[in-house]
Amino acid sequence: MALCVLALLPATWMRLGAGDRVGTTADAPAGEVVMVFGAGLWKGRPTPYLAHRLDAAAELYRTGKAKVVLVTGDNSRVEYDEPDAMRTYLTERGVPDDRIVSDYAGFDSWDSCVRAKKIFGVDRAVLVSQGFHIHRATTLCRSAGIDAYGVGVDEPRDATWYYGGARELAASGKAALEALFRPDPHFLGPQEWGVAEALASAGR
Repeated sequence: MALCVLALLPATWMRLGAGDRVGTTADAPAGEVVMVFGAGLWKGRPTPYLAHRLDAAAELYRTGKAKVVLVTGDNSRVEYDEPDAMRTYLTERGVPDDRIVSDYAGFDSWDSCVRAKKIFGVDRAVLVSQGFHIHRATTLCRSAGIDAYGVGVDEPRDATWYYGGARELAASGKAALEALFRPDPHFLGPQEWGVAEALASAGR
């Protein structure tokens, strides 16, 4: 029983850390940046879970709750490019290409949050992910210095959903250590001005 309690502590802390900062697209506050975390590709296209995240981001853009979409994902291999696949999906759904900014080194949630803050200069953002992940993402981005609000995308309770929920138990432990020790991401790199330039374009 003690081991079960210890295993659940990080996940409980993630939920408490997110507090009341998680809701739906309708609940999300209007702002400048919506941030979408990668969730895998299938034959070069977003998986259904990633597509649902991108659909929510497109809705936030269309309803005027966001001016710029920051897509963050894995491009560690030439043949695997989450951000470009996410960009293509969004432009097919009416989001202008010059309002989309790509982070090619968002290898995990902590890296994405830290890079959004330190590299892209994001101070405030609406985050989009599935319900089982959004509390962790919101807590991590807040720990990285971003005033974050999380939008949890609903999914049917299928095998993928249960796998994602179980995976969160292990991921929450790692996330708690990241929030505590605040390591640099796998790749930090130089400052990028894509978000600032896209916001300037949106203001014209």
